[in-house]
Amino acid sequence: MTVLVPHDEGEAALADIDGLELVRYDEQADQLPDAAERAAVLIPGFLATSEALRLVERCPRLRLVQLLSAGAEMWVGRLPQGVQLSDCQGAHGGVTAEWVLAATLAVLREIPPFVRAQDERRWDQHITDTLTGKRVLLVGAGDLADQTARRMETFDVEVITRVGRRAREGVHATSELPDLLPHHDVVVLLVPLTDETRGLADADFLAAMPDGALLVNAARGPVVDTDALLAELQAERLRAAVDVVDPEPLPADHPLWTAPNLLITPHVGGSVPGHLDRAYRVVRTQLEAVARGEDPPNLVINGY
Repeated sequence: MTVLVPHDEGEAALADIDGLELVRYDEQADQLPDAAERAAVLIPGFLATSEALRLVERCPRLRLVQLLSAGAEMWVGRLPQGVQLSDCQGAHGGVTAEWVLAATLAVLREIPPFVRAQDERRWDQHITDTLTGKRVLLVGAGDLADQTARRMETFDVEVITRVGRRAREGVHATSELPDLLPHHDVVVLLVPLTDETRGLADADFLAAMPDGALLVNAARGPVVDTDALLAELQAERLRAAVDVVDPEPLPADHPLWTAPNLLITPHVGGSVPGHLDRAYRVVRTQLEAVARGEDPPNLVINGY
C-alpha cells in the first residue's frame, strides 16, 4: 500500500509498518512523484490549506486522506466517492488545552494590559480577576475537553460543566446551552466545525452569558458569529480570548483588532515543538489498522 508522506518525521514513524510503501513528497511543490498514480493514502501537510485538495485529483487510486490535525472541516464533503477521511484527534489536545489555560489566565489576570503598561514604562498596580472559584463551561466532550478539564481542575475552579452533541453521564446536550450559559463565568469552545456547530456562538448564545463572562475559542473561527462577538466586546459586556477567527487570517483593518477586552493569537494552539512527532504517533495507529484491512480508528463520519 503506497503512502504519500510530506515529512521526515512521518517516514521515521511509519517505516516499520508491514505492507506500506512510503513515498516522500514536497507539500510546497506543484507536482507529486510518479508514485501518486498508485498511492492509496495521502497525508497532507500540517494545517494544510485548500490548495492541498488539488493533490487528491492527482491520486486516482486514493482510498484514504489521513490528516495531521484534528480539524477536518476543509475536507468533509469534498473528497471523491470511496475516499475515506481520518483526522488526528488525540495528537494535539494536550498542547491546545495548554493554550486554553494560558489564554484564560492571561485575560483574567490582565496580562496584555500589563504588557502594554510595561511598554509605556508605567507602573499600573491594581487588583485583577482570577480563575480560582470560577464556573467553567466546556462546549465539547472529546479529547481536548478531557485535557482542558484536567488542567482546569488544578486551579480550584468551582465547577466544570461539559456539553456534547448528546446527553450522557457527566455530559449535557447542546440543547441545554440556553439554561447553562447564564450560570458560568468562563465558556470554552472546543468543538469541530460542522454544519451543526457553525455559528453556534451566535447573538443569543452570547447574550445568555452573564456580564463580565469570558468566551474562549479554541475551536474554529466560524463557530462564533464574529459580528455578534464584536458587538458584545464593543459594549464591554463580555471578554474573549480567541486562537481562531472568522475570517482567517484576520485582515489588518478588521475591527476585532481594536476591540476591548479581547486577546487574539494567530491559530497557534497546537503549533509547538514536537507537533509532528505527536501527530505521526496517532497516524501510525491509523495506518496500522488500515494495513490490517480495518477502518482507521479516527475515521471521520458526518463531520466528526
